[in-house]
Amino acid sequence: MPDLILGNARIVLDDRILTGSVRVRDGRILDIDEGQSATGDDLDGDHLIPGLVELHTDHLETHYSPRPGVRWNTMSAIQAHDAQIASSGITTVFDCLRMGSDESSGFERGEMRRMADAIQTAQKEDRLRAEHLLHLRCEVSAADVLQHVEDFGDDPAVRLVSLMDHAPGQRQFQTLDQYTLYYKIKRGLSDEAFAHFMKRRQDDSARYATPHRRQLAAFSQARGITVASHDDATLEHVEEAIGYGVRLAEFPTGLDAADASHAAGMSVLMGAPNVVRGKSHSGNIAARDLAERGVLDVLSSDYVPLSLLHAPFVLSEEIEGMTLPRALAMVTSTPARTVGFEDRGRIAAGLRADLVRVRHTQGVPVVRAVWRQGQRVA
Repeated sequence: MPDLILGNARIVLDDRILTGSVRVRDGRILDIDEGQSATGDDLDGDHLIPGLVELHTDHLETHYSPRPGVRWNTMSAIQAHDAQIASSGITTVFDCLRMGSDESSGFERGEMRRMADAIQTAQKEDRLRAEHLLHLRCEVSAADVLQHVEDFGDDPAVRLVSLMDHAPGQRQFQTLDQYTLYYKIKRGLSDEAFAHFMKRRQDDSARYATPHRRQLAAFSQARGITVASHDDATLEHVEEAIGYGVRLAEFPTGLDAADASHAAGMSVLMGAPNVVRGKSHSGNIAARDLAERGVLDVLSSDYVPLSLLHAPFVLSEEIEGMTLPRALAMVTSTPARTVGFEDRGRIAAGLRADLVRVRHTQGVPVVRAVWRQGQRVA
């Protein structure tokens, strides 16, 4: 095939933005030339950025289970999810699969394994635009979490495991106000039913959280899987994470925990919707505060795919000293490096040609084209 030449673009490199062209051959970036180009596709001054790397999205669940008790056709759900992911500029996505269930939420054992099988089938059949990998979200206080994880054995698609405990009084829900909103008001539980539910979750956390956390960390380390902590709130939580070999600190809920995680060499992840909205939906710390402190490393779209592209532009405009290359690194090179990928996340000769054409207009970026390994996918 002839070379792909993307010219007259504002190319976002690691440390600067230059106007020039990128030449792609056999799915890799061949070279970068500065200046106007008379050949190839004219990008008309739009930004050309690396394909985004998404480590934590729950978005697939909303397609598979769009209403309580509803299960959509698995392949259809995956394709709908993938289409929105790719059109948001994401070329590598870690789909979150929930491990562990309780009496009022979660999925039965086997459902997530079937989902994973369908994702792999969809990739083999060339149905998908982005590259999909797996992130197992492990509820350590759930009695059956280890059984759910057993279904994934030595699956090479599993590249990330997060350890979380959503019991009342733990981490994200250290106070009961938000927990009551999430689990009582939204679900319409009576006072008696809510009290029963909360007591059982607390008892399960006391019984299972520590041994499950230890076993899941060992499971991951033995297979070379990156381990993430979730909602760390205290310095004790951070010390625990260090002991488990955690490389990614997801959604720390306290400034001290975020500072300590960053200082320990972990990549601190916060939600891109938090940046766009200017606050956390659950009442925890604002991602912008961490950016101003210099301890925000990675962004995740979490529940709004386009926010992963939108948030870096917000940070570069609103945080003093935050350049666009530095902000975009939070959704490209840093998440790629955190999970051990050195072949993507930057525009540089020899790397994968995962590229996104973006026009930033009226405060919201527009994705105009996406290439994965040099092939146009959106």
